Amino acid sequence: MKTVIGIGNALTDMLVNLESDSVLTRFGLAKGSMSLVDETLQKEISKSVSGLPYTLSLGGSADNTIRAMARLGCKVGFIGKVGHDTTGDFFESALQNLGIEPFILRGKQRSGKCVSLVSPDGERTMVTHLGAAVEMAAEDIQPDMFRNYDCLYVEGYLVQDHNLIKNAVRTAKQAGLRIAIDLASFNVVEENRDFLRALVADYVDILFANEDEARVFTGEEEPLNALQAISEMCDLAVVKIGMRGALIKHQAEVLHVGIMAAAKRVDTTGAGDYYAAGFLSGMCEGLSLRQCGTIGAITAGKVIEVVGTTPGEEAWVEVANLVRRVRTEKYLF
Repeated sequence: MKTVIGIGNALTDMLVNLESDSVLTRFGLAKGSMSLVDETLQKEISKSVSGLPYTLSLGGSADNTIRAMARLGCKVGFIGKVGHDTTGDFFESALQNLGIEPFILRGKQRSGKCVSLVSPDGERTMVTHLGAAVEMAAEDIQPDMFRNYDCLYVEGYLVQDHNLIKNAVRTAKQAGLRIAIDLASFNVVEENRDFLRALVADYVDILFANEDEARVFTGEEEPLNALQAISEMCDLAVVKIGMRGALIKHQAEVLHVGIMAAAKRVDTTGAGDYYAAGFLSGMCEGLSLRQCGTIGAITAGKVIEVVGTTPGEEAWVEVANLVRRVRTEKYLF
């Protein structure tokens, strides 16, 4: 596989650095979760944290992955829906500036927004109003979108519309693409477990999950057992186990790949998205699973060192240098 197109919720991220977790308690938000809310509740939560430091950036899980892959030199595209507003214009032009082929649809609502509440320990809790993003529908998916690509990368958050996600993967499969999916959030998996299990069994080739998502998805408490269960449903399974790294299984090959130990954790927003970006970029180069896992660990390690999901130029130079060493097997975890 050489080229990847992503599909997901096109969002703008507002990242707020919390002084404590009291806001989460006040609004009944499970720490580390992603909750879909209406615009009114999102405004209430935003108002409650006004005055705290924040940053704005492009967001959305699949978009984070695709943008990172573009920075890693991959040929990529993105499918999403935004509003007829300046935020939507900004989103589309930002993709083009990164060399990403945009398939950006326009909806009736305002462009979607995700408020990421970053706890003092770096854990992020997301409160999302999808806006125009939720208007993306099954009939928006056209075969021509997949013409020049080898793999469709799907964010698990799209599961809010079963018809959309199923039509996207079915259409891509018919066009000859492999399907990769990230399960996104444990509460999303919990609410859609049966549907996701059927989707994975029928269409998915590559699955990324963290420890909590894998447990809910499979019912297995131990990550290694969850990895085995997932691998029986798709070709390549990746279970991320936090500070202990990741478990990878393809056919009879099982690997444990560590983390970038030198990374200084500031904000975990986008860590999973960037791991998938690094891993898939390695696959696009035809690298080994250990090399792919190591690049995933490098990109995840770099994004957690900044607030938000946009590392600076200096970070990308360091990533490029490390990836060159990975290619020659001089730097492996």
